[in-house]
Amino acid sequence: MLGIGEAARRSGVNIETIRYYERRGLIAPPERSDSGRRRFSGDDVARLRFVRRCRDLGFPIEDIAVLLKAAGTGDCECAQVQAVSERQLVTMRERIAELREMEATLVSMLESCRSNGADACPVMDRMLRDPVN
Repeated sequence: MLGIGEAARRSGVNIETIRYYERRGLIAPPERSDSGRRRFSGDDVARLRFVRRCRDLGFPIEDIAVLLKAAGTGDCECAQVQAVSERQLVTMRERIAELREMEATLVSMLESCRSNGADACPVMDRMLRDPVN
């Protein structure tokens, strides 16, 4: 059994995040030592790694709970996992499109700055003037 610090190190999930996942029900409350300290098993660490990987891919907590349930049943319903994953892919692609728009706006702002010989800063002028899209 491992303390929370060692579980954090082995899973790549920081201590506060482990406590958060416990509060959100992504991990079961771990065993406690006689002094009340959390004690994690190898299975707990594997679950934390799974959750961390899902978070790395941008899955929201609610979808991670669905994926954990599918993994925990031993009878993983591929269609359900696929649906959750496809929904995440759509979200990811939407975010990429938003980032590309933001990039284009910033490039445009910087180009106007480079071509400007005035004392005023065109980048600041546009950020103060233009609404957020």
